[in-house]
Amino acid sequence: MSRPLVVGIAGGTGSGKSTVARKVAEALRKASVAFIDMDAYYHNYAHLPVDERRRLNWDHPDRLDIDMFVRHLEQLRAREPIDKPVYDFVTHTRAPETIHVPAADVIVVDGILLFTDARLRALLDVKVFVDADADIRLARRIRRDMGKRGRPLPEILEQYLTTVRPMHLQFVEPSKRYADVIVPEGGHNPVAIEMIAAQVHRRLENRAS
Repeated sequence: MSRPLVVGIAGGTGSGKSTVARKVAEALRKASVAFIDMDAYYHNYAHLPVDERRRLNWDHPDRLDIDMFVRHLEQLRAREPIDKPVYDFVTHTRAPETIHVPAADVIVVDGILLFTDARLRALLDVKVFVDADADIRLARRIRRDMGKRGRPLPEILEQYLTTVRPMHLQFVEPSKRYADVIVPEGGHNPVAIEMIAAQVHRRLENRAS
């Protein structure tokens, strides 16, 4: 069997990259798809007090277990299943359970820091960067963190100003240069999503022929 095609989708927090990843996966109706979120691969900081965990710079690449992430992508590329970790963003710890991800024809990966590591970039066949204005990204982050993670607004804004925005400018925005495709307006750009899905289908057909 041919090697799976790996589609990497990066972009700033709240840019809509997860929506794009989901819609691209939904558009690939003729192929089996495995979806991997980079957010699941944060290091486990259960050994630290809760207050100290909250003060960590979660937007720096060092917070992520890149070695495990690379290993899992390599396994999926070899058509081997993985047990993906589950991260609890309320307690900032890795959950004891895992999610079994079977082998698939297409692997869709998303993460804000996906293009910052050369090892990861080498594993991606298609690299997509989802672009959105900073004010839109901030508004989406506030809505998500208050609604899904139970965080108060002052804490969200402080984190955004002290780590999220600086790390975006230092790591995320510069990684845009590695993208094959830049998608403005995130998940609200159906033309771009259709084009990406069509390109993936063509590559799969070429490998099968």
